[in-house]
Amino acid sequence: MSGPLVIRGSVSVPEAELMWRFSRSSGPGGQHVNTTDSRVELRFDLANSACLPPVWKERALERLAGRLTGGVLTVTASEHRSQWRNRETAATRLAALLAQATAPPPKPRRPTRIPRGINERRLRVKKLRGETKRGRSGGSWD
Repeated sequence: MSGPLVIRGSVSVPEAELMWRFSRSSGPGGQHVNTTDSRVELRFDLANSACLPPVWKERALERLAGRLTGGVLTVTASEHRSQWRNRETAATRLAALLAQATAPPPKPRRPTRIPRGINERRLRVKKLRGETKRGRSGGSWD
């Protein structure tokens, strides 16, 4: 993973603002289990970043408030045995997370009314069903 991390359109995070940390991955392993630092932790200081437009930054800080630690967003990856693949996975996750957090809010829902015909049909079917059930009881089965 080299070069800027593209979030959406022309907005990207420069490599200098990303902090990488590597450690030993947990779980079963083979010969290299105690020697390879394949677990990747990618950190991005969202609060002090200058690469995002102010509106996007504000939106991201609000939406990711539960995931931030001191204004820093952390993503970890340890699924793959290769550090390189874990780096790619972490970068992809961070880009997807930032893209989702900076997306514009959805358009407000315009309330609609149920057409009268649909409501009448529903009540008619309901009454028919009740009559069918009522007709089943009270019969003499002798």
